[in-house]
Amino acid sequence: MPKLKPDTTLPTLEEDAAITAAALSDPDAQPLTDAELAQFKPARRLGRPLAEVRKVPTSIRIDARVVDAFKATGDGWQTRMNDALLEYAQQHGMLAY
Repeated sequence: MPKLKPDTTLPTLEEDAAITAAALSDPDAQPLTDAELAQFKPARRLGRPLAEVRKVPTSIRIDARVVDAFKATGDGWQTRMNDALLEYAQQHGMLAY
């Protein structure tokens, strides 16, 4: 059972049964069946779209002047920094794929 705030009042078993019975008596508010629930599909995927190439979060120390220069180029500066590193790695034969 989740931890409750000190001033929370829970219904008694009888009150809970009465609330449940009242809800079930409403023909417009019936619980969904397992078959109905199985038909549900997510409306949309949350978050950013999946990229073709997986990126790995990392922590790296970079000269402040370099970071400031990339940040000064506006939104997307991290992608541009990644592209610069990728270009360097490609030019120096550092990538196996």
